Amino acid sequence: MAKVAFLLASDFEDSEMRNPYEAIKKAGHEVTIVGNKEDNLCIGKHNTVSYYSEMSSAEALEHEFDAVVIPGGGAPEVLRVNEDTLNFVKDLNMKSKIIAGICHGPQVMISADVIRDKTLTCFKGIRDDVINGGAEYVDEEVVVSKNIITARTPKDEPAFIREILSQISGL
Repeated sequence: MAKVAFLLASDFEDSEMRNPYEAIKKAGHEVTIVGNKEDNLCIGKHNTVSYYSEMSSAEALEHEFDAVVIPGGGAPEVLRVNEDTLNFVKDLNMKSKIIAGICHGPQVMISADVIRDKTLTCFKGIRDDVINGGAEYVDEEVVVSKNIITARTPKDEPAFIREILSQISGL
């Protein structure tokens, strides 16, 4: 079974965390919530779910994980300014491990400089950021480009979850 990190900070899009997290756990994979700090309470922007970070990004090592999932909402803005978080994502990318982001999640990928020459989708409000980060933007429900999986909005969660599970099932 795969070991999957979820990068999280407060103001995440509730369903973009809850639904992939629950689906991946239900499929029998090991999940760990990683934040900028350990034991930090992360509250969803709609206040329907909250989680504690189980590990800080400074403690998270790429060899301990097979994939990372980055929910959207406002959390990626907080995550993308933490060097340890960016280094964790960069290290995963160097090993071609799965990096999945939905909605604003690709903001972390942009700051970690892991999207160059790949094809991504995202929330349309950060489309130009994705393009400026060196990726090709497409408006599709889910895109798999090498080790990167992206989706646009909560309505795309079923396709996003399907692709994540498909990619980690073979690990």
